[in-house]
Amino acid sequence: MNKSQLISTIAEGAGLPVNKAEKALAATLNCIVETLTQGGSVSLIGFGNFGVKTRAARKVRNPKTGEEMIIEKAVVPFFKAGKGLKEQVDTIKE
Repeated sequence: MNKSQLISTIAEGAGLPVNKAEKALAATLNCIVETLTQGGSVSLIGFGNFGVKTRAARKVRNPKTGEEMIIEKAVVPFFKAGKGLKEQVDTIKE
């Protein structure tokens, strides 16, 4: 599913016009991004948690040249699925 399909599904499920569903999705995503950029986290009970982690600086080796390089520390976003989401996805049969 891509963004436009998600917007259409939200519009149908909530009984909203597509343009209002698009604004609602944009506002939700902007709120999550804003919270993460301030170092906070967003917890949606039963769905999951959005947060940020600091990845330490580390040495790596270029596999092609064998040269050692240093990757600087970075702050990266993460998502951890909640119990409810895990249980629903676990019902999928391959």
